[in-house]
Amino acid sequence: MLFGCVLCNVASVGVEVFTDFGMENTGGGTLLRNRRFESFLSASRGQSGEETPRVLVKDEVGERPRNDVYEDDDGLASAIISWIRIVTCFVSMMVTTFIWALIMVVLIPWPYERIRQGNIYGHVTGRMLMWILGNPIKIEGAEYSNERAIYISNHASPIDIFLIMWLTPTGTVGIAKKEIIWYPLFGQLYVLANHLRIDRSNPTAAIESMKEAARAVVKNNLSLIIFPEGTRSKNGRLLPFKKGFVHLALQSRLPIVPMVLTGTHLAWRKGSLHVRPAPLTVKYLPPISTENWKADKIDDYVKMVHNLYREHLPESQRPLP
Repeated sequence: MLFGCVLCNVASVGVEVFTDFGMENTGGGTLLRNRRFESFLSASRGQSGEETPRVLVKDEVGERPRNDVYEDDDGLASAIISWIRIVTCFVSMMVTTFIWALIMVVLIPWPYERIRQGNIYGHVTGRMLMWILGNPIKIEGAEYSNERAIYISNHASPIDIFLIMWLTPTGTVGIAKKEIIWYPLFGQLYVLANHLRIDRSNPTAAIESMKEAARAVVKNNLSLIIFPEGTRSKNGRLLPFKKGFVHLALQSRLPIVPMVLTGTHLAWRKGSLHVRPAPLTVKYLPPISTENWKADKIDDYVKMVHNLYREHLPESQRPLP
């Protein structure tokens, strides 16, 4: 879990997540999460995200030929194509957002169903937007993509949000600042989908909200998605991690599944409306067990996970010394 003015601020929509406090699959064939409309209204409370359907497909979104060699192009033709894609994304997203908003209103008495439908909205909309943008995408470690867990991801581009919407499993909730409700259409849908919000202006209330969020996740057998940097990187380099994801892990004892995104900062740079056809990679790392984590070692855990990202990011996205 975004356009016009909203699109320019996608990173601060469902994604200024509060944390303070065609596809290739290496090693196991080509797997791509193909969200089905058959699951539209058929989910029951007893079903978990582990049953998310997948099918074998070719290795690129929209079966586009992959080009691993990326050359920046700021010419007029490239800019025009980019604008056409952005406008198409905007119109398409408004359509899906309106449709799912109606569904959410019907499902107001059933909060868990609203979460699931919010995820299905993300799967459909996120995949559609990535197809429109046309970037070649490679997925690694897809065998870890359907765990019940706390998913974390580095964040350097609005495209990160589309990928997260698409690739996180059904039964996943996000945590965002409370002001998200004021973002046109998307903010209201976020609230209707029963995702979590936190008041960042009040640290005491925020900590208590985090605890309540962890209890709700455990009680309802949900997963979480969060950006541990707490904001979007301006240049693609990894920022320091906040401690929020560790606090959530200590409260819920869910494993942590890191998602390492590379290339998105080249495809859509901060403050720009020019989307470039840079190749992207989404790499799931093996789940990190938190069963034996202790509250007095929070800083150690934050450092450990941050170092894991340093190891798996390319040199251009690693933090400077």
